[in-house]
Amino acid sequence: MDRRNFLKTFGIASGTALAMASPLKAREKVAPKEFMGILIDTTRCVGCQTCEEICAEVNGLPAPDLDVDVLKTKRTPTPTQYSVINGFETEKGDVYVKQQCMHCNEPACASACLTKAMLKTEEGPVIWREDKCMGCRFCMVSCPLNMPKFEDDSPKPKIQKCQMCWKRLQEGEQPACVENCPAEALMYGKRSELLVVAKERIYRNSDQYVHHIYGEHEVGGTGCLYLAGASFERLGFNTDVGTKPFPELTTDFLYAVPIVLTLWPAFLLALSNSTKDQDETTGSEG
Repeated sequence: MDRRNFLKTFGIASGTALAMASPLKAREKVAPKEFMGILIDTTRCVGCQTCEEICAEVNGLPAPDLDVDVLKTKRTPTPTQYSVINGFETEKGDVYVKQQCMHCNEPACASACLTKAMLKTEEGPVIWREDKCMGCRFCMVSCPLNMPKFEDDSPKPKIQKCQMCWKRLQEGEQPACVENCPAEALMYGKRSELLVVAKERIYRNSDQYVHHIYGEHEVGGTGCLYLAGASFERLGFNTDVGTKPFPELTTDFLYAVPIVLTLWPAFLLALSNSTKDQDETTGSEG
C-alpha cells in the first residue's frame, strides 16, 4: 500500500471511529430476538473431555491434554483451546463444569469493537471476523468473563474463542460439542425453549438442582445456560457480574475515552492493510 492509500484507509477508519464514539445519538432499544443457545447440565457431565477433543478436531487446534489429572487444575480457555472442563470437589461429590465463551445476548466485546470484527449474529453466536479486525483488543478489555484470547506468540495474531461452531450451524448442524457429548449433558436449541427445559428439570428434581439457571439473567442474559447441583460460587462461576448488559455499564466510559485512543485503532487498521499488501507483493515477486 502506498502513502496515498495508507492515508485514505486511515482517514476512512478515523471518520468511522469518531462517528461511533460520538454520544450525540442515543442508542435505540432493539426488540429481543430469538437466539439459539446451549444448555449445560453439570449434574450430567462425567468429565470425559469428549467436548474438548472434538472441539480441537473441528477447529484445527492442537489435541488437548486428556489426562484425568488435568481436571484437578483450574483452567480457562486459551488461544489453542476454546473449551475446557474443570473438576470440583463438592458436598455432592465431584462436579465437572464445561467453560467457554458465554455468547452474551448483548456482548460487551462486540459493543466495544469499532470495526464490527467481533459480531453478535442474529442467530445468537458471537463470532470474530479476521478481515475486519484492526488489532486494538478492545474486545478483550471489555469482556467481563475474560473470554477473547490473543495469540501473543503468532507473527499474524488472531483473537481466538468459541464461536459455537458457527460454520456448522450455517450448514444446519449442531455445535460439535453438543452432538458428541456421550452423557447428553449438552443441549442445543432456542434459548427460550432451553430455559423451559431447565426450569422443568429443576421443578421435577428440586433436590437435585440449585434453584437458579446461571446465564438466564447474568450480564443481561447469555447464550450458554447452566444447571448445577452445587452452588455456582463453589463451581468457579463469577456471580458478581450483575444482571445489566455490560455495554450499558461501559457506554459513558467509552464516550470519555481520549481522542488518541479512538484514533489509534484506525491507525492500526491502516498499518495492518499496508502490511498485508506488502506481504502479497513480496509473495508475488518470489
